[in-house]
Amino acid sequence: MSSTDLAAASAALHGQWDRLRSWVAEVVDDDVVDAPSVLDGWSVAELVAHLGRAMDALAVCTPLPDGTVPYTLAEYVGTYVARAQDIADTTRGLAEQIAPNPLKAVDAMAAAAFANLDALGPSDRVVQARRGPVMLSTMTVSRVLELVVHADDLARSVRRARGTGAGPDPIDPAALALVADALLDIVVARGGWSLEVADARRWVRLAAGRTPYDVDELARALQPQHTSEAVPDLGRMLPLL
Repeated sequence: MSSTDLAAASAALHGQWDRLRSWVAEVVDDDVVDAPSVLDGWSVAELVAHLGRAMDALAVCTPLPDGTVPYTLAEYVGTYVARAQDIADTTRGLAEQIAPNPLKAVDAMAAAAFANLDALGPSDRVVQARRGPVMLSTMTVSRVLELVVHADDLARSVRRARGTGAGPDPIDPAALALVADALLDIVVARGGWSLEVADARRWVRLAAGRTPYDVDELARALQPQHTSEAVPDLGRMLPLL
């Protein structure tokens, strides 16, 4: 990816973080923080802690020599499955550790992430992430992906806990569009179809495994670029995360 792509990813990360952070401060209170989230086995407090953990992954990236072959976004996020239990255990431990002042701790992790992003940029380069070498732009996109997916998780969790609304939308539209396109790129690269996003949120939920796979739901999320074609059955490919 070019430095322009890194700049776009960085802007999306800033926009999504700022919007989500404001939403958490406004909506996630003592009435819902200990409630179970929509993710099995995770509380709302643990999801909030995971936001900091997601940003910390960018904070610990270090530069690698030119010529290092990086993971693609698909390869990088594909490492999540094997480490799902480790991710959950680490997040629970972090949530307990920062429980006295979770937002202060999460803010510190986000600040370190943005400082490291600035230090490593503005040109794109290969960096060492927790799960392998990756382009800085790809790593940044993966952080936007984390924030968008978990912002939606949190909003649905708070809505379920309260039985009413969950306040304003915590998802930044530009960040949502970037993530939806990035996830579609993975599918297109594997199958070669000519597809475009019709409903970004619906597509991200399907791709991230938040919505059970259904061909009718997929047909509302994606559409063919050419009217003579149809949306393929992606049941064996989804979820991507």
